[in-house]
Amino acid sequence: MATKDFKTIDEQIDILKNRGLSIPDKETAASFLLNNNYYRISGYSLTLRTHDKFHKNATFQNIIDIYEFDYELRHILLKYLEIIEVTFKSLYAHTFTRIYGPTGYLCEDNFIDSDKYSKIIEKADHQKDKRLRDEPYLKHYIEELNEDLPLWAYVDLLTIADISILYSISKNDVQIDVAKRYNIKSNILGKLMHSMTILRNLCAHGSRIYNRFFDQRPNLSSDEKKLLMTNKKGEKDNAHLFGFIIIIKRLLSPEDFLSMKSEIQAIIEKYPFVNMKYYGFNPDWENLL
Repeated sequence: MATKDFKTIDEQIDILKNRGLSIPDKETAASFLLNNNYYRISGYSLTLRTHDKFHKNATFQNIIDIYEFDYELRHILLKYLEIIEVTFKSLYAHTFTRIYGPTGYLCEDNFIDSDKYSKIIEKADHQKDKRLRDEPYLKHYIEELNEDLPLWAYVDLLTIADISILYSISKNDVQIDVAKRYNIKSNILGKLMHSMTILRNLCAHGSRIYNRFFDQRPNLSSDEKKLLMTNKKGEKDNAHLFGFIIIIKRLLSPEDFLSMKSEIQAIIEKYPFVNMKYYGFNPDWENLL
């Protein structure tokens, strides 16, 4: 089996220079490569080169700017994805317990897919056992009251993926009631939350979203698709981040979305080199959203 040879940091810098990348500050480049991994960084240079040849005037600082912008953008998104997750959990727990009671989630008959239900409950129960020692609210219910957790406490054990699946396997009365609070059809809300799960997982694990093509594209209405950038083929581009931003707008309050938008605008000003088209942003996105 063929393997790549080990390269020192100096050798990595020489490779980049030989490919046409300007590196006036070798010390900064060396530190950045050592701390962030040559292979990981290479993904952020794709728009600066054709194959292995860097474009004229491309610099190592350009890569740093793209990398740091992407880092800051991911953390902005995580902040507001958490708001979406917490709100969705709260609305779901409130609706479900009103209909089926505080511990109705323990009854498999209240759901439409027993296999998915069992997997979620098993996973959450594992988290409950794992966190029991460190979580006061778990100790209160389990050790002091000797009671099952009510759903409004149990949802804290669920990930955004778990609560999204639990919603999708809930009966129509629950789904419709939760969806009404967003003014979204129940079958669409489940798809939107699935998209948020995809984005959240990428951001939480530090994955590159700059120039990322999403295989699982967000479910947008015909009006929302009009907000998308048009690609070289004349088609609406729903493969980049911007489609997910449109969904986030639907799931956040107007005030929270305005705050997120302002934070994105601030980092765009901070890193003027970064071209937002590589996130699928229309040049007029600020007025469109």
